Amino acid sequence: MLKKEIIWREVLFQALEKKNNLFTQKALADKFGYSLSTIFNALKAPREIKSIKVSGRNFKIINPQKFLYLWATLRRLDRDIIYQTHINEAVLQIEKQLPQQVVFAAYTACKKYISFVPADYDKVYVYIQSAEIAEIQKRFPLKKGYSNLIILRSDPLLDKYGQITTLAQTFVDLWNLEDWYADEFQKSLMEKVNAILA
Repeated sequence: MLKKEIIWREVLFQALEKKNNLFTQKALADKFGYSLSTIFNALKAPREIKSIKVSGRNFKIINPQKFLYLWATLRRLDRDIIYQTHINEAVLQIEKQLPQQVVFAAYTACKKYISFVPADYDKVYVYIQSAEIAEIQKRFPLKKGYSNLIILRSDPLLDKYGQITTLAQTFVDLWNLEDWYADEFQKSLMEKVNAILA
């Protein structure tokens, strides 16, 4: 994931899950160990589409949905795929067998936010640090068939949010999936976002 996406994730996490819309560029730079110019550059696109309002070194999110759609459009999920295989088991069984180090994403993460399953799904997406991929490959060796276990490279800060992707990242990842049922999950998750912002 790009540095600007790590910044966007934090900002949207704060706005959607912590109800905090006001930020300072310096606080973000300090939190991530990034330069102020990196933070400034990450805010260019959100500022241009008027999803944030910048004043001095502070900025405020004024349209979280617009910010979310910006990230969703620019995200390239397929670049983060580091392993995929076919498992001849139901998704619930696959989810139960995954090691504790994974961060659940996409459909698995979405159902935890909305407490129901808007459509049947047959793929499990998880993030893991590249160094820990061997454990996944041992448990789930490479097999022929369509890929229903997809492993994504985690950035170093993702697991700080817990064992599921943030609400914003879950939406953004779903936006990037081609499965017909991704739309159902995405719509249900946006209803959750709208309810939070109402």
